[in-house]
Amino acid sequence: MSGQKELEFKGYAMTDPSAWSSLSIVPFQPKNFGPEDVEVAITHCGVCGSDLHTLTGGWGPANLPLIVGHEIVGKVTRVGEKVKDIKVGDRVGVGAQIGSCLNCRACNDNYENYCPGMIHTYNHQYPDGVKTQGGYATGIRAHERFVFPIPDKLESRYAASMMCAGVTVFSPLKAYGCGPGKKVGVIGIGGLGHYAVLFAKAMGAEVWAFTRGTKKAEDVKKMGADHVVDTTVHGYWKDLQMTFDIIISTVDHFPPGVSLRDILSMLYVHGKYITVGLPDVDEPLPSIHPLDITANGCLIGGSHVGSKVDMMEMLQLAADKGIKPWIEELPMKEAGKALEGVKAGKVRYRYVLQQDIAPVE
Repeated sequence: MSGQKELEFKGYAMTDPSAWSSLSIVPFQPKNFGPEDVEVAITHCGVCGSDLHTLTGGWGPANLPLIVGHEIVGKVTRVGEKVKDIKVGDRVGVGAQIGSCLNCRACNDNYENYCPGMIHTYNHQYPDGVKTQGGYATGIRAHERFVFPIPDKLESRYAASMMCAGVTVFSPLKAYGCGPGKKVGVIGIGGLGHYAVLFAKAMGAEVWAFTRGTKKAEDVKKMGADHVVDTTVHGYWKDLQMTFDIIISTVDHFPPGVSLRDILSMLYVHGKYITVGLPDVDEPLPSIHPLDITANGCLIGGSHVGSKVDMMEMLQLAADKGIKPWIEELPMKEAGKALEGVKAGKVRYRYVLQQDIAPVE
């Protein structure tokens, strides 16, 4: 432990699903430590929409007690004897995935974020039966593949929400060729959407931000959007047909009457509509007809967080370009307030919690 005080694992947990935002401190069993594992004393954790969907049961039942949070940054307190490139004292992050099989084709091709045996950072379990618990806590352990060194130029409070929100939009932007000369549309300007604007602009694309109403128009212009489109205006899509190389949709709820046909018509030939917003399980995408995707040969897809390669490229881009997410910081004891703020749509644009159970030096 190199003189470090032994980490006590405690976190803010939901113990009663009927009071999902009333969290209480509970001790928990961390991952059994292995030779390729890293132990992290948490300093910051972002509040993700996934936390809300999980706590409220939108994605299925929770394993109680449940500690959520998967936008984690902290200080390394212990490393296994086989760990490479990470040492005690390093500043690192952990995201929404805590493990994978490490042996399948996807893992070997640096697509571990699509491994059929992936392990989620919370509300899941390790092969030995230990339940995974998230980052509203004092610490976490993870295999080194899922621990990401933070560049010195990037503050922890800014890096935290990149661990899920950031990489969730960076990965498809990178995969589908975002860069100079490309036109990118971002639908939904919340935590994910604001990151999509920041990264698409930093990668050199011309960026359109689609948002309901005009309340966020000035914000997204300051983030770098070249154009802002109010989707409450009837026919907003008509002048933009055959425009976009990529549309990133962060929407996790489609209001009645929304037509995917209209949205898809804005894509250029073989353009990509990529959805990264994940609604509750009983809210599917609006229906489409095959004719809706043949006129321009567009493609519909999804994306799941990102690989370690994606994560390290994103963090370096953020450090090099001075990218700073728009965040609101709160002590971790106010996690319930932050969760309620996410549910009410009040956050601008990501809450980041400062760990206060056992502050890290």
